[in-house]
Amino acid sequence: MKYKVLVFSVIVGFLFVSGCKTEQHVSMVPKGYANNTILKMAYVSGVLKLIETDFPIPDSVKQYKDIPYKTIDSTTLKLDIYHSKHLTGTAPLIIFVHGGAWKKGDKHDYLPYLISYANKGYVTATIQYRLSGAAKYPAQLLDVESAVKWLKQHADDYHIDPEKVAMVGGSAGGHLALMNAYSNDRSTLDESGFSSNVQGIVNFYGPSDLVHEEAKDKSAIEYLIGKTYVEAPEIYKEASPIYTITKAAPPTLTFHGTLDELVPFGQSDRLHAKLREVGVPSYYHKLEGWPHTMDISVKVNAFSQYHMDQFFEKYIPKN
Repeated sequence: MKYKVLVFSVIVGFLFVSGCKTEQHVSMVPKGYANNTILKMAYVSGVLKLIETDFPIPDSVKQYKDIPYKTIDSTTLKLDIYHSKHLTGTAPLIIFVHGGAWKKGDKHDYLPYLISYANKGYVTATIQYRLSGAAKYPAQLLDVESAVKWLKQHADDYHIDPEKVAMVGGSAGGHLALMNAYSNDRSTLDESGFSSNVQGIVNFYGPSDLVHEEAKDKSAIEYLIGKTYVEAPEIYKEASPIYTITKAAPPTLTFHGTLDELVPFGQSDRLHAKLREVGVPSYYHKLEGWPHTMDISVKVNAFSQYHMDQFFEKYIPKN
């Protein structure tokens, strides 16, 4: 027993020293962990610092909460919008799509990003979509498309530049953001003349190939589709962003950790390769030793925002 305690103490001490040594500039890849067991020990010991995910809206930010954007099947879907109280004129829009295996999650989940980018001079929005327990795919994608169009249609009310729109999604939200970004262009207009096309996409560990061996038998995907892969292989392919990519797809920034046990990083490897193959700008940060939802780490979040800042300045620049 004493030996086990000593070993644990040595490991924790090593993690602490490593953590101190890897406090580096946010542009540098944060040092990860050898495996998920050591990562969990770092979290328990307090070495792995996490961002605050729920806090009061600062006085500097204007919030528009629970705005209805769509009613379908007796369900009213809502979105939230944020921007600096000092914002004048228009600003680029960043839309966030939450994760949760398509069956859970909340638009409030992205609050740290929403506030951060509102303070940086962007308009930010976060949206609800029907979860897989209430409706099967493509209901979720249709809701995301509707939200993008609604935001453009009401751009004048919220200081939005409808020609400068980017999307950010994590996990299942990354999948939906990718699907919307790759399957829509300016020719995809609704009756009001608005398209759900965007000028950039940031993908955090989203599944991109639902027909691949590592994905097609996942219970969450089967629940989303409502059928097994054997029963409906064509729907699985239609719901896979990687098969909707054309040279007209918007620039894409992807983050994925090599310790991800929910969405294997091979999904993002292949996505990046496909985008480059057809000539679409693709920026891929594969972080060694980090898991799913890695951006709740203080260091990974700072690294991600550093590269997101550069991406947004290039593809949806502020006036």
